[in-house]
Amino acid sequence: MSAARTLLVRDAACLATLDDAGRELRDASIFIRGHRIEAIGPAGDLPQDADEVISACGHLVVPGLVNTHHHMYQSLTRAVPGVQDAELFAWLRGLYPIWAGLTPEMVRVSTQVAMAELLLSGCTTSSDHLYLYPDGVRLDDSIEAAREIGMRFVAARGSMSVGESQGGLPPDALVEDEDAILRDTQRLIEAWHDPAHGAMTQVAVAPCSPFSVSRDLMRQSAALARSYGVRLHTHLAENDHDVAYSLEQFGRTPAQYAQDLGWTGDDVWHAHCVKLDEEGISLFAATRTGVAHCPCSNMRLASGIAPVRRMLDAGVPVGLGVDGSASNDGAHLLAEARQAMLLARVAAAMRPPQRGADGRTVFGCDVAPAAMSARAALRLATRGGASVLGRADIGQLAPGFCADLALFDLRTVGMAGAAVHDPVAALLLCASPQAAFTIVQGRVVVREGRITTVDLPPLVERHNRLALQLVQGAGR
Repeated sequence: MSAARTLLVRDAACLATLDDAGRELRDASIFIRGHRIEAIGPAGDLPQDADEVISACGHLVVPGLVNTHHHMYQSLTRAVPGVQDAELFAWLRGLYPIWAGLTPEMVRVSTQVAMAELLLSGCTTSSDHLYLYPDGVRLDDSIEAAREIGMRFVAARGSMSVGESQGGLPPDALVEDEDAILRDTQRLIEAWHDPAHGAMTQVAVAPCSPFSVSRDLMRQSAALARSYGVRLHTHLAENDHDVAYSLEQFGRTPAQYAQDLGWTGDDVWHAHCVKLDEEGISLFAATRTGVAHCPCSNMRLASGIAPVRRMLDAGVPVGLGVDGSASNDGAHLLAEARQAMLLARVAAAMRPPQRGADGRTVFGCDVAPAAMSARAALRLATRGGASVLGRADIGQLAPGFCADLALFDLRTVGMAGAAVHDPVAALLLCASPQAAFTIVQGRVVVREGRITTVDLPPLVERHNRLALQLVQGAGR
């Protein structure tokens, strides 16, 4: 049996571990053996040689970022005219007829384009919620694409079963039979899910939303997931219309609906939760139910500002998600973290002014500590996401953890005058850079700003042809 390959990332200007002690090390190195971090510390204390050595001089090293919510196929329908200014329900109704033309090739190609964009932003782990299966599309198409490009992947088997004729939002032609959904979900778990430390592929059970699946499917999906020990995922409380639908159809708030159906617990995470009320926040905190916060999408679709500060203060596990590329129109997870930080500060500024004991307004109060700091935003993008996805092996740089990390060059014009003061804060406060190196499971998948595992220019060209084919085909 051959010895595991070694990799040394040496002489980093700054290394933000995001470990329990929150250590930030200067002039530090990481020694990797096989798929795991073996040692981390001052450069002089670690081995000086390895099978491969990467100089991190002038770079900030952080844990690989974690994306907890995406719809990668939507990369094909970015900036489509007609829905650019629509809110959620109108946006969906405008795009459903286009997405009905998806093919297996489109799913494979769009998955790789979306993952390339994520990897270039320093993201090493991503979930993807695929809930449309026309024309022979299978979740296997996404999983195989992820394996080829080298991204750690949580493949969420989405589904829709309640069409317009039954009071749902999607067209009847896009919904599936519920027994078929459950059979295919079971097949996927048995074929692909890996529960082990360092797993590259996991499967989650993910009926799409309260307005596209039945209560029976929600209950049966939860039972199936728990019988196999896999996670549950869906959309919840995304905007006012979403809440109104739950109240009208079920007589329950979204959080009450989730609780009734067994969709709370530390094996569940919900996307958005923009309109989660105080009762829902308390419920999610008590049950350790996770939330995927998607600030760019929530702004793009005018859904609102999620109460992330209140969630975090209550103890709700929160990670970040870029959401679908047709409702964000980007998949740069570091930029998402920056936006989460800035939006939290906007939300804090919208609160009534503070008043002293004499009733007078208190001037000069700090907004940021009550909202979100740069380091808190980075934590959401790393350890927060790992927690939401139920992963105890990623999200921080420490011995025994998966060798997932990203390097950012601090010597660029965008970091000038900032990185010299505080390189970690600069990463979030300055314009979001691309990663110089991204390493997943000890494998270099981005080297000097270029994807190493796929030939990106022809992939993008193919993706653009398919995007035109998809949209133009819907107009016939």
